[in-house]
Amino acid sequence: MCTLREFTDQARLTAALVQHVAQRLKADLAKQDQAVLVVSGGRSPVPFFQALAGQPLAWSRVAVTLADERWVPPDHVDSNEALVREHLLKGPAATARMVPLWTGDSTPEEAVAEVSANLAALPSPFSEVILGMGEDGHIASLFPGAAELPVGLATEAPVLAVHPPRAPHARLSLSLQALLQSRDLVLMISGAPKRAILERALEDGPVEALPVRALLRQTAVPVSVFWAP
Repeated sequence: MCTLREFTDQARLTAALVQHVAQRLKADLAKQDQAVLVVSGGRSPVPFFQALAGQPLAWSRVAVTLADERWVPPDHVDSNEALVREHLLKGPAATARMVPLWTGDSTPEEAVAEVSANLAALPSPFSEVILGMGEDGHIASLFPGAAELPVGLATEAPVLAVHPPRAPHARLSLSLQALLQSRDLVLMISGAPKRAILERALEDGPVEALPVRALLRQTAVPVSVFWAP
């Protein structure tokens, strides 16, 4: 259930993705009290966040949470929560409710129970999950080579602590099963190197080598890949 949508540049990708997500949120808000948007960090989604923030939605009825979080406080330069607050929760979207993964606990392991409860209190399924992909094929903080990867791919628990073998900071990540508790999934990637990784991921091979394969091979939730050079 994977659809590839190709665009000639980032501006066209952003415009199409904003329309895609806004329509999904509007559809859920028309039939339920609250919609839930799950987003990822990094610099790539910033133009999308800024454009989506201006959409005329009932933002006070939208909850925004993260696919993963580096275990740093919200005032840290590497905080995904800080990125979302700065670029998405502004203008019309300032009334949306942020559901952070960071709890202030010393380690992500200590936060698992609290964050699991917070996520369980949200409407299910999520309205939309937007993921990026690393050049190693990771999604959220499900990294190839991480000791926690097998658990992240198999567990029914919504979140897990991850200690990436090469990336900085411990993380708290949604599990694969949590990511799939959504009406729709978007994989947002750009550039030739990530297009090459995507092509590899669509070929035969172990999920453990390229965790994005788990997303692309499942058939429960539609996945749209948005790509631009």
